Amino acid sequence: MEKSFKSIAKDYGIYLGGVLAVITILVYTINLDLFTQIWLGLTLLAIIIVLGIMSISKSKKSLGGYISFKNAFTSYFITILIGLVISALVSIVIFNFIDPEAATTLQEKIIEVQTQRFENFNMPPEAIAEAVEKMEAQGDMYSIGNIAKSVIWQLAGFSVVGLIAAAIMKKSKPETE
Repeated sequence: MEKSFKSIAKDYGIYLGGVLAVITILVYTINLDLFTQIWLGLTLLAIIIVLGIMSISKSKKSLGGYISFKNAFTSYFITILIGLVISALVSIVIFNFIDPEAATTLQEKIIEVQTQRFENFNMPPEAIAEAVEKMEAQGDMYSIGNIAKSVIWQLAGFSVVGLIAAAIMKKSKPETE
């Protein structure tokens, strides 16, 4: 029996969540400094987008090579939603229950790296101090509330990519008389 496109999207969401969870756990166990690296963020971004697009492609194939814009976007969105939620849950468990100290250490490292980047861009010291103050005022970056907000913002950003991907990949059935 052929799988529904929503079932395919759920499966890809679980794959995405698994990949993101494994990467988070590996980076946590290997070296927290890796979380501050731009290349890691870009790699995760690429993985998320690629698996979202793969979900659309597989869904399109299961629908006989045709997919509406709505179904394409739904497939992408379900995949991204499930993947990000699984990843967020892993982060919540690690940084709030297993090792809350790591969250504090990581936040300090992120602020330090961001300060260095600002200095490299010749940002005025007053602007750097203001930016650091804002980062510190946000509180614990890895609190449950802040992780939930992050997931919402990521969903919004990835949805823009999903709209573009859905528009590109949609294919209507030809009208038959």
